[in-house]
Amino acid sequence: MVATLTPDPLTPAQVVDGQLRAYNAKDVDAFMAYWAEDARVYQHPDTLLASGAAEIRARHIVRFQEPNLHGRLVHRMAVGATVVDHEVVTRTFADGPGTVEVIGIYEVVAGRISRAWFTLSTPVLDPPAPALE
Repeated sequence: MVATLTPDPLTPAQVVDGQLRAYNAKDVDAFMAYWAEDARVYQHPDTLLASGAAEIRARHIVRFQEPNLHGRLVHRMAVGATVVDHEVVTRTFADGPGTVEVIGIYEVVAGRISRAWFTLSTPVLDPPAPALE
């Protein structure tokens, strides 16, 4: 008899970490591999931003075009199927580049993110570059 090794399923924290790594790589296919087909994304507490994988993908295709996009994990907590991230995200806003603090609450079911809620701080714009003389 030959033993077959089956990889352990990812923990909820590993799922959320994988999607953050894919987000930072701007790899929409890898990013979407961590989301359920019927996933929903909310502005906390209950404003629906995207429903289903197609809408989540479309939002991120646009977001991934930002040249300086990067999420830096400050702290992560996981209890059961719920993962809470505190991140500082560098973005290109309408008024210029800057950062925004983000709290992300993820619900992971069967190895995929099924629902996520986000709360954002007021963006802080980078100071203008000094004038060249």
